[in-house]
Amino acid sequence: MKVLLLKDAKEDDCGQDPYIRELGLYGLEATLIPVLSFEFLSLSSFCEKLSRPEDYGGLIFTSPRAVEAVELCLEKDNKTEDWEKSLKDKWSTKSVYVVGKATASLVKKIGLDFEGENCGNAEKLAEYISSRESPALPLLFPCGTLKREVLPNMLKDKGIPMESITVYQTIPHPEIQGNLHSYYSKQLAAIGPTTARALAAEGLLVSCTAESPTPQALASGIRGALQPHCCC
Repeated sequence: MKVLLLKDAKEDDCGQDPYIRELGLYGLEATLIPVLSFEFLSLSSFCEKLSRPEDYGGLIFTSPRAVEAVELCLEKDNKTEDWEKSLKDKWSTKSVYVVGKATASLVKKIGLDFEGENCGNAEKLAEYISSRESPALPLLFPCGTLKREVLPNMLKDKGIPMESITVYQTIPHPEIQGNLHSYYSKQLAAIGPTTARALAAEGLLVSCTAESPTPQALASGIRGALQPHCCC
């Protein structure tokens, strides 16, 4: 059976997209079509904040794009050398929280240790942070325009200060609607609740939602959605 994945191809250490490989284990032939693009915003303001680690209690990254914004803003403001010489070490003394393996991999690439990788979503990460943090300084949270308010609200309720800065916006691919309806109109699987809501808003049927943003969870969700239709 063929499956359309609405995402960019990302090669792992084995030289293959992990979603294609994982779905293949279930006998599913996956095709990847990128449906979103990203524009980065406020990079100079973000770089200014990164240059003042003494003002913050740590960092929160909930998407790969937020980590990519770190590299871009450092390059844009000629701060890459400062990052390598001192800023990286100063941030390394503070808490760095992440959601998901892809985000964690990029955080590791910029030289920071992290925790919370296995939380799976922003809600669980907020619970994790709440169980560990009582900082006097705010956590710096670079995010996108489509960020959900669950994590900020949960941390606020727990009295944990946080400062958000929008560093990217999500733009739909100009041909996504036509491609979706022509390729796959009966069943659709979503990686996470935000994606599921966006698809539903376009009038597309969401047959299952992955419990966490991983190839294994998506493959398991699709298998579960298909089982009632299989002949025994």
